[in-house]
Amino acid sequence: MPTDVNCRERIRSHLNRLYPGDVEGTLAELVARIDKAASAIPARRAVWDQTDCVLITYGDQVSQDGEAPLETLRNFLLRHDLESLLSIVHVLPFFPYSSDDGFSVIDYRRVDPVLGDWSDVAALGKSFDLMFDLVVNHCSRHSEWFQKYLAGEEPYAGYFIEADPCDDVSLVTRPRSHPLLTPFETSRETRHVWTTFSDDQVDLNFAAPSVLIEMIDVLLFYLQRGARIIRLDAIAYLWKELGTSCIHLPQTHEVVKLMRTVVDAVAPGTILLTETNVPHKENVSYYGNGDEAQMVYQFSLAPLLAEALQTGDASVLNHWLAGLEPTPPGTTVLNFTASHDGIGIRPLEGIMPSDRAERFVEAVQRRGGRVSMKRNTDGSESPYELNITYFDVVADPDRPDPLSHVRRFLAGQAVMLSLKGIPGIYFHSLVGTPNDLAGVRQTGRARTINRRKFRLEELEATLDRAGSPQAQVFEGYCRLLDVRRRQPAFHPEALQRVIRTEAPAVVAVVRESTTPFQRLLVLANLGHQAVPVEVEGLIGAQPKRDLLNLDPVGPAVALAPYQVRWLEF
Repeated sequence: MPTDVNCRERIRSHLNRLYPGDVEGTLAELVARIDKAASAIPARRAVWDQTDCVLITYGDQVSQDGEAPLETLRNFLLRHDLESLLSIVHVLPFFPYSSDDGFSVIDYRRVDPVLGDWSDVAALGKSFDLMFDLVVNHCSRHSEWFQKYLAGEEPYAGYFIEADPCDDVSLVTRPRSHPLLTPFETSRETRHVWTTFSDDQVDLNFAAPSVLIEMIDVLLFYLQRGARIIRLDAIAYLWKELGTSCIHLPQTHEVVKLMRTVVDAVAPGTILLTETNVPHKENVSYYGNGDEAQMVYQFSLAPLLAEALQTGDASVLNHWLAGLEPTPPGTTVLNFTASHDGIGIRPLEGIMPSDRAERFVEAVQRRGGRVSMKRNTDGSESPYELNITYFDVVADPDRPDPLSHVRRFLAGQAVMLSLKGIPGIYFHSLVGTPNDLAGVRQTGRARTINRRKFRLEELEATLDRAGSPQAQVFEGYCRLLDVRRRQPAFHPEALQRVIRTEAPAVVAVVRESTTPFQRLLVLANLGHQAVPVEVEGLIGAQPKRDLLNLDPVGPAVALAPYQVRWLEF
């Protein structure tokens, strides 16, 4: 049985830290649910390698009449042979929802019928490994759980967090600027309920053991449905305690440890991925001592790389890369530049000087982007997230040349693909989508700028249009992925070493694997002027070949503007 004596004792230990006192009833119920689910959980890959790459997409990212969008998405990916380039598809929340493009979940166990059904998810899973979101912090106010809370039914009366509007919540870390508490009319008169992200997203009360049991049961259900990666959405805010910041509390880390114990017992090889858009040191705390998440997002990369491409100065990016500490054994990072959310500003804290960060925010606005704010503990507001597509964040309004724009964008993506970890590619980066300003005007929401949905015929026509920026991005990106997946030096655990050069625009990174042995020098020119580089002086050897370019290589190479070289030694 998966819950042998040792596993049961580990679960008991987690519960004792969460709920000091008698936990035997909670333990028995949790173990019963684990044992019931275990036999229906399929096996998954136990290791990762350089072939692993995640595509981040909505279930209805591509649609056509007469077909479920999940089926259309699968057919699009297969038609373009992307199953040979991408190993994992992260389908953003595909459950019935009421807002936030899926992150206000009404029913955790159903597929939104607008997208398809579980058979469509299973069909996608035959060609790709799957990543599911466990939207763990909150659910929709329209969910059955919350409606039963409003009616005062047990156990749902304890599923959500009530507070007195007179309570002092000034210490609470806020990722949004709206009020923290939302009044609702219940069977017990007006109650003020904790709503961290919006008044449609009501926070779950993990201080109630019944909520923990319910969400572990949802986790087990996703494992049964074949998820290889479980993304723990907004996990940092999970546990609330008045008088604290209500972020990264010890109980939150304990819940992640409990989830790790469960998945290791019933589905070895499952990867827990924590989504914590916070400063780097806080972000990597979710590795724990190797007993929490196996993977965290590399949140600082996106803004640092975008700013370097805008300015042609990679000094801050290089300094950060050089200072990255190795992750604990058996863990890695998800490197990404774009996602369904915007580009976080908090991950720059302690890395980029504030005046330079302010100029970066202004530069994003010049390129058509929006700035989302957060509420600070003193009542003020400050930038939290930049809403813009990654294709447009690296545009150059002073030199608006389409060819250079594509080269600049692909240079940034090639750097991301070169770094230690597993790459995550947002669908809109794969096809070079510009800002959806019309969508923002329609919805009134800044995040819509990066969440455009396509009709299949429209997208195919764009990609078939020879010479279009989107066609060039798609073709160039596919080539990068094809070359990357065949290089052992790009294994997630292969050595990474940053080399400083005299040129501020140049990023130079050595990647080296042992079995089989391969050494690569990644050279990227993020500036608009050509740069000569003495390769032999950097690495003490002469490269054999350039994996990306046909140009001859020797002791010295020339880097054209926005050129990336993967040099093998």
